[in-house]
Amino acid sequence: MRQYVYQPCIPTHAATVPIGPDWLHEIKHDGYRLMVQREGNQVRLFTRRGFDWSDRFPRIIEAARRLRALSFVIDGEAVWLDEAGLSHFDRLHSRQHDAEVRLVAFDLLAVGSDDIRREPLHARKAQLTKLLAKSGDALQVNPHMEGEVGVAMFEHACKLGLEGIVSKRRNRAYSAGRCTHWVKIKNADAPAVKRLLKDGAW
Repeated sequence: MRQYVYQPCIPTHAATVPIGPDWLHEIKHDGYRLMVQREGNQVRLFTRRGFDWSDRFPRIIEAARRLRALSFVIDGEAVWLDEAGLSHFDRLHSRQHDAEVRLVAFDLLAVGSDDIRREPLHARKAQLTKLLAKSGDALQVNPHMEGEVGVAMFEHACKLGLEGIVSKRRNRAYSAGRCTHWVKIKNADAPAVKRLLKDGAW
């Protein structure tokens, strides 16, 4: 299999939601960052730090193999979701539900022979939506909203007890490492945030 060396784009923490028409906003699920890389019939899963978890989440692997595109790199979050679509990190972390874990995808870095990281985010998302149009719920696109709705989305996320939101500039290319055109606004009362504070990871 051809090796992709695609380092993930890491959002910067922000205290407030950015406002303006050039931002789009997504719910931040509580899970594991995951790159899904397919080349032919082989699918591999890589964590943010580059660990190979290809034997861990069979549902994601099987769904990726069913897609018509034979080569792609998808960036997303491995999550365990309940019937309301809310993520539960304890079930994900326990390893007892690996067969139920799905991917909430939010970016597409390559498809076919094309590296599309230099394309604007909104164009990459359009291609991601097309790629996953018939993939079922094991590989699903993370919905986003654009423009002046970020504050309301964050408030709604807080009411649901979610981790927060990620806001991204819609016209920017994908860049590796910490960046300022992706910002993460966290709900201080969310279990995920309290866990990270306790572990010293935030």
